[in-house]
Formats: sequence, structure tokens, C-alpha cells
Amino acid sequence: MDLKSELLKSIWYAFTSLDVEQSGKVSKSQLKVLSHNLYTVLNIPHDHVVLEEHFKDDNDGPVSNQGYMPYLNKYILAKATEGTFCKETFDDLCWTMTSKKNCKPSIQQGLCSAKDCFKLFCLFNLLSEDRYPLVIIQPEIEYLLSKISNAMSLEWDGSALEELLSQNAALQDGMSVWEFLEHLSAGQLLHVESKETFSLAVDDVFMEMYHGIIKKGYLLKKGHVRRNWQERWFVLKPSSLMYYVNEDLKEKKGEVLLEEGSVVENLSDKEGRRCLFCVNTPVRTYEMSASDMKQRVDWVQAIQTALRLRAEGKSSLHQELKLSRRKQREILQRSQNNQSSHSETITVEAPQHSAPEQQGETKSSEPHIESTTQREVEAKRIEEEKQEREKQQAIQRDLERQLEEAKEAKEKMTATLTEMAKEVQQQKKMIHELQLTQVKLEEALNAQIHARLEEDGIRQELERQLEEEQKKLVEVLLYQSQLEASAPRSQEDSSTTTPPISQPTEESTEKEIPVHESTSTATPPDIQRSEKSSQHNTEMLKNWTIQHNHLMKPIRPGDKVEQSTCLRQGQALTSTEFIAKVQTGITQEKGNGYSPSPTEEEEEQDS
Repeated sequence: MDLKSELLKSIWYAFTSLDVEQSGKVSKSQLKVLSHNLYTVLNIPHDHVVLEEHFKDDNDGPVSNQGYMPYLNKYILAKATEGTFCKETFDDLCWTMTSKKNCKPSIQQGLCSAKDCFKLFCLFNLLSEDRYPLVIIQPEIEYLLSKISNAMSLEWDGSALEELLSQNAALQDGMSVWEFLEHLSAGQLLHVESKETFSLAVDDVFMEMYHGIIKKGYLLKKGHVRRNWQERWFVLKPSSLMYYVNEDLKEKKGEVLLEEGSVVENLSDKEGRRCLFCVNTPVRTYEMSASDMKQRVDWVQAIQTALRLRAEGKSSLHQELKLSRRKQREILQRSQNNQSSHSETITVEAPQHSAPEQQGETKSSEPHIESTTQREVEAKRIEEEKQEREKQQAIQRDLERQLEEAKEAKEKMTATLTEMAKEVQQQKKMIHELQLTQVKLEEALNAQIHARLEEDGIRQELERQLEEEQKKLVEVLLYQSQLEASAPRSQEDSSTTTPPISQPTEESTEKEIPVHESTSTATPPDIQRSEKSSQHNTEMLKNWTIQHNHLMKPIRPGDKVEQSTCLRQGQALTSTEFIAKVQTGITQEKGNGYSPSPTEEEEEQDS
């Protein structure tokens, strides 16, 4: 059915709604308003001059339907172009005009809502016969009700329709849209438990049949720029394959134009994706992945159907199916008519028999014709079933082959995953060992750092002590130099004032001791005592210097500090021993007085 015939069905409802008296005539003013609205919804430029010229007020009375058709065909339907207007908006205008007059309130109070009634109105026009007044026959009613039942996941039962047609013989020739809506809303054609489920089913069938959607569903699509996989909601039509973010169709992401030269083909599994196929267009290649093998087969077949319809210049799959069903009915009707005419010819040419014989022949020929028709129909049905069975077997073989490929791919993937798991375990073990080694190295490093800090502290303390001892050494050297400078002067003074001393006796020495003790500190014996004390301090200072040189030995990292031991004679003393020895010597000098060593006495005599 072409576009003009589709538009004319809806316009017929709008025109009849204006015919209040049902006389087939409508006033010119109403037709002007209708024409103006049709211009608007069909997106056709308005031609007011032609409109006014055609509906001139040169005669009285309304214009008939036949009088309006020339203008409608020439200035409206001939200028309507598919794709330049929204057909749903056009049908909604005609439905709004006709439903106000013909749609009973009881219809919308039953199973069908207002939106459901509009969608069923559009589906009715799609499946109705091409004769006026428009009616839908029983096979098309069964087809539509079965589609709605399948959308609700129910098995359609035609007993309700058979019962209704048996009770009302007038409906056997066809139902009008208002009769169809009334019986359906009253539950006389379909048993429905939930109105919401029914509305969703009607919407699915409406999108499929009215909008020409061949298939829809979720697929994974590989990006063209980023090359990642994203889940998209795909809608397939004869001319294009559109994809959205989700099934609410609010955000459209792109469209695959099924142009001439486009093909669809299966792809082998790769990148961890299964059930792959692609659509090759002259512009680019679109890669997609289905959820399972059955879905991939369904999508490939659906896209092939869309490409075939595109090549044949057809805009809807259901229009083609409707024409196919109509041709089958016409062939069946023609065969029945031929058989009936053949039986009538045989009856006329047969010799005249008696009335009982003629009645017997007529009765015998009728079963023969019916059996012949049934055999032809049965043979045709068997042939169709055979073709369908062969087709299903081919699909099954293809699915089995794909299943075997999937099993092999799964086994390979399992082996690969097992090897990867072993490698992961080895890597984890190595990482654990490296972590333990890192912990040990950190502990050793921390211990070395701690030891180094302790060594730095000890070294700083030794440097401080060394600085203090150097200061003391400088002070002692200064003091020694002062003593050496004052010693010659004291000796010269003693040589000029004191006569030569003879060898004293023990008695004289004992007698002189009190004299020396009672003299002042400036006497020669006092000077000699100070000289001997300075020499004794010099020797102790040398020993102290040797000890400090020993302390200045560099301390290497990790060396242990040796414990100080008691040294033998001739060896250097530790600082603690030196201090103790000096203190002991000073105490003895204070307690016993000074007694020079033999070496000092000899030096004194030589002088």
C-alpha cells in the first residue's frame, strides 16, 4: 500500500466526522478548515488562492465527498512526500476529529486507555481492507491479537473471537474500528488480567508495526575513535540501524545508514568478545557483539531483511507481510471459485436425470470439491512446513557449528586463564620474597644508621674532650715556659750570696732542716722544689700527650670500643688512670713534702 492510500484512510475518518447528517456531504467552511489543517501537518505550503477558487460560493448547499476528492488528490495528497512530515502527528489529528463523535465513553472506561485507542486505531488502518467503509476481516484480527498476546508472553486463544463471530453473523464480513475497540475493551476478544501489561504490549506492537521497527534490543558496540566497547540500545528499521544510550530513546548516540552496498557478516571471537558480527557500509565498518549465538543469528537475519527491503524500495516489513497474506487469501478464494464454477459446468452439461439421481450427483460432487480444496491447501501447508523445517535445520546446524567453535574457544580461554593464574601465583610469591628482603634491608639500614649516629656522637664527645685537653696543654706549656724563664735568674742570685758548701754531716743536716723549714719561700731550696715539681709535671704531660694521640685514632663504622686495661710501665695511660695518678701524686706532695729523685740531686750538685 502506497503513502497516498495510507493517508486517505485517516482523512476518510476526518471527513466522515464532519458529516453530521451522514449524507455524504460536508459544508465548504468545514472543508476549508480541514484542508488548512492537512496542509499544516503534512508540511505543505498553503495555497489560499487555489483553496478559495475551488470552494467558491457560487452555489448553495454543501459539497459532496466526490466533489472534494479532486482537490484532495491534486493539491494535498500529490504534494505529500514521505519523510517530510510526522505520520503519527497526521493520524493523531484525524483521530482527534473522529473520536469526539464516534468513540463511546464506555470504550475508554474498559480495558483500553485513550492512548491505547489511538494506537489500535493506527494499527487498524494498517491492517484494514482497501475498501470503504473501512473494515478489518477475521484473519487480520487474529494476526493483530496474536501479536499483542505474544508481546504479553501469553499464548493467544482464538475461542473468544470464534464465539463472538458465531453470535453476531454481521461481524463475519468485517468489523469497523469502533466495533473492534468496543469488543476488545469489553474483554470479548482477548483475556487480559492487567491493564498495564496490555498497554505495554500494545505499545510494543505499535512501535514494531506502525513505525516499521524490524528488531530492537541491547548490543555491545565497538567505538570508532576510542575503540572501547559500550552497551547501546539498537533499533532496526528498513533504512537504518539507530542506537541510543538506553531503551527510553531520549539520547541518540548514532545511526548506521543501510545504504546500497552495505552487507552484514559474522566475525570470529577476539579481544575477549564472543558472538561478534559487523555491518560494512560504504562509509565505515561497525563491529557489534550479541549476548549469545541465538541473538547474533536473529540480528544478522533481521539486518539482512532490512537490506532486502531497502533494495526493493519497501518501507515496512509488515506491509509486505500484509500483502503476502492478502495474496494467499486471494489465491485460495480464486481456487475455490474455479472449483465451484467447474462443478456448475459439469452439472449443466450432464444429461438430464431424474430428480433423485440429480440430487445424488450434486451431493456427491460437493464433497469431492471440498476434498480437492482441502488436499490443495494441505499440500501447500505441507510444502511450507517442509521449507520452514529445512530453514530451521540449517539454522540449527549453523548454531551447532557456532556452539562447537564457542566450546573450543572456551577451552582455549580456560587453558590461557590457568596459565595466567600460575604466572600470577609465581609473581605473587616473588613479590612476597622481595617484600621480605626489603624489610630486612630496611632493618639493616636502620641499624647501620643508628650505629653511625652513635659513632658520630662518640666522635663529637671525643673531639670536645680533645679540645679541652689541648687548652689544658697550652696552659701547662705557658706555665712551664714561665718557670724555665725564672729558674736561671734564681740560680745566679744563689751563687753570689751563698759560700761553697762542704760535705755536711748527718748531724749538721739534721740541724739545718728546721732552718730551711723556717725560711721564706724565696730561699734557694724552695726554688729547687718548684723546678723539680715542674719537671715532674712535664713528664706527666708527655704521658698525657701520648694518651691523647692514642685517643685520636679514627673510629671506623662498626668498630667496638676496647675496654681500658691497666697498662704496664712504659705504656700510655687512659684519661681516668692519668687523672687518678695525678691526684695521688698531689696528695702525697701535700702530706709528705717534696723529696727529689736521685737524678735531681745529681743535677743540683753539678750546678
